Amino acid sequence: MIRRCATLFLLLGLSWVTMTTTHELGHLIGGYCGGAKLTDFDLAPWRLPYSFHHPDPYPLLTLWSGPLIGIALPALLAGFIRRHWAVFVADFCLLANGCYLALAWLTEDPLLDTARLMDAGAHPFSIVVFCVLAIGIGYARFRRDCVRLFQTQRDDLAKS
Repeated sequence: MIRRCATLFLLLGLSWVTMTTTHELGHLIGGYCGGAKLTDFDLAPWRLPYSFHHPDPYPLLTLWSGPLIGIALPALLAGFIRRHWAVFVADFCLLANGCYLALAWLTEDPLLDTARLMDAGAHPFSIVVFCVLAIGIGYARFRRDCVRLFQTQRDDLAKS
């Protein structure tokens, strides 16, 4: 039981760092591709990473790149690595990016991505679709990964 919990906590820690880093890297890449001027950023995963661009000629590109690259990059890495732990991390990132935009909407915090997306002209329906898909698919996949993690370790214990 201790081994299962330790593995889970280690994977959750790795997943959190991966999610926050790839999400914020997405904003940095989107801003760079859109010609935005980066004014400040912090990628430290032990606090919420952030990036600010001004001027930003294509704020929707900058803002949507965070969650989209935050999902795509871990998924691509998981496909390349082909290990259960990498899939776990990628599925966590999928679920977490959807939850982040949904919770940011509920808090109405003007510094979080959802409010900034709407201020930049994103249609609320696009955010709803993103959240529903990311949370729905992410939850199913992440739940499957957790069951697999505990099932694998149970099978290992039975063999010993």
